[in-house]
Amino acid sequence: MTGRDLAVFWRRRVRRLLPASLLVLGVTAVATRIVAPASRWEDTAAQIISSALYVQNWTLASGSVDYLAAENAASPVQHFWSLSVEEQFYLVWPVLFFAVFYLAARLRWSRTTSAQMLVGGVFAISLAYSIYATAFTPASAYFVTPTRMWELAAGGLVATFAASRTAREARSWDSLLAWAGIAAIVAAGVLYSGSTPFPGYTALLPVAGTAAVIWADAQQRHSPTQVLKQAPVRVLGDLSYSVYLWHWPLIVLVPYVSGGSLSLWDKCFILALTVVLSWLTKKFVEDRFRTAPRGQKLSSTFLAATAGMVVVVLLGVGQIAEVRHRSDVSAGQVAALSQEGNECFGAAALANTAAGCSAEPSGPVTPAPEAAINDKSDAYADNCWSFEPTFEEHPVCTYGSGPTRVALVGNSHAGHWLPALQALADERGWTITTYLASACNATDARLKFSTAEAGAGCAEWGKWVLQETSGDAYDLVVTSERVARPVEGAPGGAGNLAAAAAGYESYLKKWASSGTRVLVLKDTPNPLATTGSVPDCLSLHEPDYAACSGTVGQWHQPDPLSQAAAKLKLPSIATANMDKYFCSSGRCQSVIGNVVVYFDGHHMTSTYARTLAPYLKDVIERSLR
Repeated sequence: MTGRDLAVFWRRRVRRLLPASLLVLGVTAVATRIVAPASRWEDTAAQIISSALYVQNWTLASGSVDYLAAENAASPVQHFWSLSVEEQFYLVWPVLFFAVFYLAARLRWSRTTSAQMLVGGVFAISLAYSIYATAFTPASAYFVTPTRMWELAAGGLVATFAASRTAREARSWDSLLAWAGIAAIVAAGVLYSGSTPFPGYTALLPVAGTAAVIWADAQQRHSPTQVLKQAPVRVLGDLSYSVYLWHWPLIVLVPYVSGGSLSLWDKCFILALTVVLSWLTKKFVEDRFRTAPRGQKLSSTFLAATAGMVVVVLLGVGQIAEVRHRSDVSAGQVAALSQEGNECFGAAALANTAAGCSAEPSGPVTPAPEAAINDKSDAYADNCWSFEPTFEEHPVCTYGSGPTRVALVGNSHAGHWLPALQALADERGWTITTYLASACNATDARLKFSTAEAGAGCAEWGKWVLQETSGDAYDLVVTSERVARPVEGAPGGAGNLAAAAAGYESYLKKWASSGTRVLVLKDTPNPLATTGSVPDCLSLHEPDYAACSGTVGQWHQPDPLSQAAAKLKLPSIATANMDKYFCSSGRCQSVIGNVVVYFDGHHMTSTYARTLAPYLKDVIERSLR
């Protein structure tokens, strides 16, 4: 094996995969710009760039541990994560073989034995890490390359050990083994669900089943090969790569054209269009570029591939630049509209209806939907959060430097009040200190997470917050939370809410017994169930923003924390309900006073939170007194 052999191998991979994948990425970039809401442009463009550079799996892995990112709409190119894993594997795989064969030649080892040892070692190490990572960091473990290498190495085991089989061995039990392999694949498809830990040891079933089918290569009369070699199956196999590339962008983008969820007709259309596009791509792209012309230099393929990747990356960069420009323009509009004297800006529109402000959404909105998705509190940019998988880090952020000390405690539904508190800190001379965790609650109730370590870490974070904020550490603790996780061991529905309230009662009593003053802010109305992502909804329905509203009943959010505080009736525990600044005349709006209220499905934009500062001030000052 020589360096040229490596280059030839990589050239075959490039010519086989890149022309079709870059075509689909380019078409998807253009289609997203045309049919998708503006709020989805930047994220999709970033993922297209990652896909073109074959690092999409790492991009998704980094976002999978982000509670907010997990609620984003599906990207039309997120399926490129598996192709990224494959290409990263095949970038390293031949280099490992090159090194092992070089060593085997020097030590006079058998090349076959050396290959088997290499493949077996990669398989064992990767599988062990996959089991570990799936147990302790399941969100990112699904995507990262080290947890998936063993699945690809399984094919190497089949190839290296199959070469040593005798003809007699190859005929024995092949048909039965092949059917057993297919049964294992079907069983995984039927029995596994979204709650199944994966990849880890559970991936052994479909991987072993696939390896068994390939290993058997059964040709007997009653073997599955008799079915698999039929023309329709072979044709689908020939189109499979292009089907893989085209199906997901269509599934994600077609609803933006058809007006909502996928109907039966939409699904039939997607199926037919996928087959047509796949056939065209196979015939005019895959087959056209698969084989290098005789005598062509090796470098020509790599130069052409680089040029294609650059074009796709530039499409993504251009889209991101457009969104950033729109965001800058929107920021200027925010500054202009929020100047003193605008009595109907943001929450003031509901507070000043007597002055002629309208509760109905109309006119231009700010921030623009594509800018609203990034209009978050400083807690995100300043990394003020404790995160899964262990909640071991306990960051604390401080804003302002006044003598009045206020602690902000809770999960993301506490964090979205930070801009209002910062405005008050500047005005009133307060110091705001944050104790925030993503999707973890400050409670005595043990919450259920995907791993025991996360549950224990969240509980420890809650104990640490109580210790840090109790007594006279702060003049006031402001807290608000969304019940994002079920209580461990509690029944669903009302039973879970009761268990959550009990956990809060116990926690609040501990604050009260230490002399801590606490203000519980009722959780904000939640548009997620009816509207989904508010910026997406506004982009799709512009200028009919009322289409993104809902009734008070629809947007009502059960709030065990406020219920517990009201039930206790302790003098040091105050409560506040700010719903009147979100809902009026029985309806809750996504746009109030020309301001977009939410940056996703249920978190306030920083802009709207700041407009609530004047109305939050009186509530906090009463609690301080």
